[in-house]
Amino acid sequence: MSGSIENATLSPLLDTIDILNQTNRTNTTQKEVFVASNEGMLLSYSFLLIAALLCVYFGSYRSITRKDKQKKSGEKPDVLTAKDAAMFPFIASGFLFGIYVVILLVSKEYITFVLNIYFFLIGIIALFRAIHPIVMKIRLPLLDKIRERQFHICLSENKPSDNTTTTKSTKKPADLMHIDLKFDLIDVGALFLCVLVGVWYLLTRHWIANNIFGIAFSINAIEILHFNKVLNGIVLLSGLFVYDIFWVFGTNVMITVAKSFDAPIKLLFPQDLIENGLLAANKFAMLGLGDIVVPGAFIALLLRYDMSRKRSGKKKASTLYFNVSFIAYIIALVVTILILQIFKHAQPALLYIVPLCLIFPLLTALVCKDWGTMFAYEDHATEKKNE
Repeated sequence: MSGSIENATLSPLLDTIDILNQTNRTNTTQKEVFVASNEGMLLSYSFLLIAALLCVYFGSYRSITRKDKQKKSGEKPDVLTAKDAAMFPFIASGFLFGIYVVILLVSKEYITFVLNIYFFLIGIIALFRAIHPIVMKIRLPLLDKIRERQFHICLSENKPSDNTTTTKSTKKPADLMHIDLKFDLIDVGALFLCVLVGVWYLLTRHWIANNIFGIAFSINAIEILHFNKVLNGIVLLSGLFVYDIFWVFGTNVMITVAKSFDAPIKLLFPQDLIENGLLAANKFAMLGLGDIVVPGAFIALLLRYDMSRKRSGKKKASTLYFNVSFIAYIIALVVTILILQIFKHAQPALLYIVPLCLIFPLLTALVCKDWGTMFAYEDHATEKKNE
């Protein structure tokens, strides 16, 4: 697409809502400014709002399924500790500045090439993982017959036993690598469909293909990212709140990074869709995946807390905290869009999302006298180590 990207204030987390006005230069001194119609803005922001809410909703409920599977299988979960949460804004800042330095030193073409291959591969994996549970629930006679043909691939690499370092001569070899794949022809067909979407994105960069990958990334990230404790989520959200304000308003690093990358780490919808049609539209409203994943993971934690209250036998237990935080998230996105329209300038959405998504559930816990129970909750119980 030709033209320049104006007023972009994105981070690698892309926690900003913005309008990308791509305009053609009519001459060296004048630029054509695109003004979106009310219908175009309503359509684009409605899509972004609904898409974000669906990602948070489905990702939250899938996180419960993942937690239950981990408990049944005995799998050791990867959780975000309080120390990890506190360090994350600093790590993200270093990562952001590192990308900025690379952009200054390395040609944009090389960076784009590497990113294209990277997101092509992980996009296929994320999309397959997102649609696989849906495909498995489809029950048709023809599909059930196809599922009868099962395939199994097992690959392992064993380390020979070393009898010189142990008193047991019958020491069992230890697996250094173990791959155990079970699949059927339906899985192969679903994977092939994901590859087609990946090729479509790689060749055309169409905004629909971008959104398919972006939604898949968001759902998977919310499902997998477990804060384990409410305090850990609060620490991370608060740190990213400061991080976002500093890098958006304090430097031009985010602007430079944003202008240099074209990757499916944001949701797009054209504001000129009505005027220019599905193929020619190129004036996009945008929502960064960071605005979905970070608060979404916290909302998912509160949903798992609600489920734990139900399982503990509390008769009045419900999805109270999930509902409250979900409503807070909706209000925060609407407020961000309204302020964007009033000031006509890019807004860091976490500036509004973080306070509302923290204040609403915490006030609810205070009113319900559930403060201590909420902060004592753990997704996965950790063993206390004696010093």
